[in-house]
Amino acid sequence: MLQQQDLMEKIVSLCKRRGFIFQSSEIYGGLASTWDYGPLGVEFKRNLKEAWWRSNVFERDDIEGLDASILMHPSVWMASGHVSSFEDTLVDCKSCKKRFKIEYIGSKNKCPECGGEITAARQFSLMLKTHIGPVEEAGSLTYLRPETAQGIFVNFQNVVNSTRRKIPFGIAQIGKSFRNEVTTGNYTFRSREFEQMEIEFFVKPGTDEEWYAIWVDERFDWYTRFGMKKENLRKRRHEKTELAHYAKACTDIEYQFPFGWSELEGIANRTDFDLKQHMKLSGQTLEYFDDETKERYVPYVIEPSGGIDRSILAFLVDSYKEEKVRDEKRVSLSLHKKLAPIKAAVLPLLRNRPDIVELAKTLADDLRKERKVIYDDTASIGRLYRRQDEIGTPYCITVDVDSLTDRKVTVRDRDTMAQDRVEAANVKRYLADKFQ
Repeated sequence: MLQQQDLMEKIVSLCKRRGFIFQSSEIYGGLASTWDYGPLGVEFKRNLKEAWWRSNVFERDDIEGLDASILMHPSVWMASGHVSSFEDTLVDCKSCKKRFKIEYIGSKNKCPECGGEITAARQFSLMLKTHIGPVEEAGSLTYLRPETAQGIFVNFQNVVNSTRRKIPFGIAQIGKSFRNEVTTGNYTFRSREFEQMEIEFFVKPGTDEEWYAIWVDERFDWYTRFGMKKENLRKRRHEKTELAHYAKACTDIEYQFPFGWSELEGIANRTDFDLKQHMKLSGQTLEYFDDETKERYVPYVIEPSGGIDRSILAFLVDSYKEEKVRDEKRVSLSLHKKLAPIKAAVLPLLRNRPDIVELAKTLADDLRKERKVIYDDTASIGRLYRRQDEIGTPYCITVDVDSLTDRKVTVRDRDTMAQDRVEAANVKRYLADKFQ
């Protein structure tokens, strides 16, 4: 069993070496807690977003999609409470000059790093400000959104009117958010720029607790459906003292990361707080009229909100395996097939045989019309297998000497290492069946 700190170091190393995640602006020394997704990372992220979107928007008949602007009218953030109360309480160490959230300071009231004297506490806004237009003045001030939810709330009536949706229904969105976090770290787990996958599900008041319980179970099960080990997940309901100002209830789906149990996704009962706040400040009605009961009311909202970057990290940790195979260490990522960055690799057994290479390249060209498939002939077949195992490729397809006469290829399974001999003309169908 890998030590937890050792596991984290191995994940970080693999991500850099194989092109999943790079430090942002690395040639300039990097920018703290900002990350770039490399060739494999961007495919992994696209697949994760597609899986989430398909599960929640395509496969359900009660959710619509939205892509709201990152920049919004500053009044949005006044109504939501972010401008006035989205803050952390901070202290500084007078000796080492490091900055900490007040909750990290123990009862001794000393710096947790060096034991030095600390300053008086002060408030620090987590909002990232910017200005619109050529002149930086009070009237041009706006913010990079700290959450995607508000873009959904202010578009509630637009979606109802344009889609003729009846409650209960939801609006789903995937997008970037920004927070001027004081304490970042644990690799991509907490950063200042991050991507959310979020649903605001609108329900009739009085049915909110039932829908809240439904969504807690649904979101927990989603992670296990995509291969995450159940023993590494748990539900943790917030105590009343932990609840956000807008929440009636909240449950975190937590994952056992190498650095401990931490939030993967939160499901909150936001009541009618946000819609009423926007009604109050905008002067516009966000009430819903029920044609059947002839009632008019402000809906309650159940919000499942997950982090894409955290999910990627959790899936990487969960799928990482080391084992001995014929006295050699084999590293693999047992990622769900639908999440794997590369679906199959076509490998010629002999790269110095033009006829084998030609057949392999032709097969790869045909297969990549359906899914992400690569061709690789840069090493021996054993090393090529290990390389694909390490990046989570579910299938390796080997073209050998016999393929020239029997027109068959060998398909190797990543997890079992079992091999099937398949007619080259049928490989596309073979893979289609595997990825259903």
